[in-house]
Amino acid sequence: MSTRSRMLAVAGAALVLALIAGIYVLRAADREQRISASSPASSSISLARPGQLLFRDAHTGMLAAAPLSDLAGSRAVSGLACIRVYASGGSGVCLTVERSAIPKIYAVILDHDLHPVRRISLAGAPSRARVSASGRMVSWTVFVSGDSYTSQNLSTRTGILDSRTGRVISTLEEFSLVKDGKRDNAPDHNYWGVTFTGDDDHFYATVRTKGTTYLVEGRMTDRTMRTVRKNVECPSISPDGTRLVFKKATGDPSRPWRLHTLDLRTMRETPLAEPNSVDDQAAWLDDQTVMYGRVDGGTTDVWEVPADGAGTPRVLIRNAFSPTVIH
Repeated sequence: MSTRSRMLAVAGAALVLALIAGIYVLRAADREQRISASSPASSSISLARPGQLLFRDAHTGMLAAAPLSDLAGSRAVSGLACIRVYASGGSGVCLTVERSAIPKIYAVILDHDLHPVRRISLAGAPSRARVSASGRMVSWTVFVSGDSYTSQNLSTRTGILDSRTGRVISTLEEFSLVKDGKRDNAPDHNYWGVTFTGDDDHFYATVRTKGTTYLVEGRMTDRTMRTVRKNVECPSISPDGTRLVFKKATGDPSRPWRLHTLDLRTMRETPLAEPNSVDDQAAWLDDQTVMYGRVDGGTTDVWEVPADGAGTPRVLIRNAFSPTVIH
């Protein structure tokens, strides 16, 4: 997106974003009021303690955690209100809305004890977040206009923080894109859904341009990206680095997406056994299992399904969203 186009999009979306942020703020305020004084403090959750599932508690809107061995049991709920959470390598990110006369939106970078170590101001409604396996690289996506990936007026902005150097890439539009072997300078690029490989240099993401979505592979060192495949959205790399789970557009407005995995060596796609449309950047419970947030009848739960296309989906944890495993 060009500078002029971006300015027009931001100006045109200001009212929409204010309303969206206002809704988030009001909901967060209501949830905070419903948290009892006996709720565990943030210090009861550690990103350095393996064997946990970190997630956004759907009742309170707060960052929470539960042991993988007892997900149906008690959970620790922190005092951090997050729209999206993710963590890895002892570092975390919380996309949050700060209550004020004009709501402020931030990517809050967390240490292993959930202490904020950096706050990055964001211009848009929170949508996606990821941290690399080492904890070094952090990414986020916000809606600049539109509030759905099916919106015709969709405009997104995706940024990356290198926590080792402190450098912030405010938008992936700063990188160069090679599409179908040729440099692409179209002004309508929209990026979202970053996932990092194990070397902290390569990453995958989605770009939409001229009405078509592509999987892109990027490199931080030379600030380049290249298209890999059409119709791949919100990729998430497996722990062993061999596959991506992603949502694929179906063309059916009643069920816009279907979860698939992609073998990065053979480029073979496998549809997963989840028949419902899932609008989420799915994550991996382990190398054999995918997990994702799903809304049914007004309730939000995290579901799991085998990554090989077999089996059936089942609820992993109730009243939760935005899950990540702490290894």
